[in-house]
Amino acid sequence: MTKNPSERAQSTNRLRIAMVVPPWYELPPPGYGGLEQVCSALIDALAAKGHEVTLFGAGTGTGTAAHFVGTVPELQHQRLGQALPELAHLSRVNRMISRESFDIVHDHTTVGPYAAAERDVPTLTTVHGMPTGELGEVLGDIDPRVGLVAISHTQRRLAPELAWAATIHNGISTANLVTKSAPGMGPVLWLARFSADKGPDLAIEACRAAGLPLVLAGKCHSRAERQYLEQVIEPMVGSDVTVLRNPDRDTTVRLMLAARALIMPIRWEEPFGMVMVEAMATGTPVVALNRGAVPELIRHGETGLICDDPAELAPALLDAVRLDPGTCAAHVRQEFSASRMADDYERAYRAWAEPTPHQPLQQPSAPTGAW
Repeated sequence: MTKNPSERAQSTNRLRIAMVVPPWYELPPPGYGGLEQVCSALIDALAAKGHEVTLFGAGTGTGTAAHFVGTVPELQHQRLGQALPELAHLSRVNRMISRESFDIVHDHTTVGPYAAAERDVPTLTTVHGMPTGELGEVLGDIDPRVGLVAISHTQRRLAPELAWAATIHNGISTANLVTKSAPGMGPVLWLARFSADKGPDLAIEACRAAGLPLVLAGKCHSRAERQYLEQVIEPMVGSDVTVLRNPDRDTTVRLMLAARALIMPIRWEEPFGMVMVEAMATGTPVVALNRGAVPELIRHGETGLICDDPAELAPALLDAVRLDPGTCAAHVRQEFSASRMADDYERAYRAWAEPTPHQPLQQPSAPTGAW
């Protein structure tokens, strides 16, 4: 049967995308997980646009719209940070990727930029971490056929010498967002991994100064995270602080909906900070220190309050209830939706898959949007 023009156009424009994620993670995540949330939302949005997405990961399946290919039957989260599990994963992926099967590879792993040189398919790699130090050194030596995608302008400015192909803000699915209609009056929420960089101690001090209860809901899997929680944070905990280790997804959403604010007292140049977007999506404003990508994500005085000094956090937490939940959610729908992220990546895929993929994509002068 002859295809009609719209069907022919859809077939012609469809991309065959290999999405490669680290072998530690399940998509979508059962609990809180930044990279996992972003990849899950991107996959489903790309599939909704008619693209063919194949997800290469660990385990036996996925809850996303992608066709799943597992390189090892079990998730390797117990070996997180070791080199060999990721190298073996990528070696298996490379044996299954060819020009006949895929138009573009989108890699989210750490070692991926090096492994990509062995493929004959154009590769874009999203840099989810800090592009300085050892990671910056590695990224500076990758094959020029591999394009790097920054997740914020702040991240990109930290290493302007790298061969960036695009800057694309992370996004989340907004299809089934639950947004509160009035400001939350529950405890202040801190949601992150237990690390000094994330400032849970500053969160305790700020909430105590404001006379507000606090929930610390954090990732606590690694030895370093457990030691930090047990040796630094737990001695500070009193009746005004509740600690939750590794809360599941439903629990984190419930906490966000109830919270009067999400507190982000970060001590490092956070490349993005997905939890801020997720909180604003529920209508919860964010009170954060002015570090990393915070100014790119929050509209000060509308969707949150940005503080230059930890001493400003306590009064900001008291003021946060005057911010409108609807404004917070609308900001996410406009700037950080999965569909917007998929549109941006689609343009990047098509540009990078051209005959001269080593040429960087044109960057906008304004920091809004993405790439």
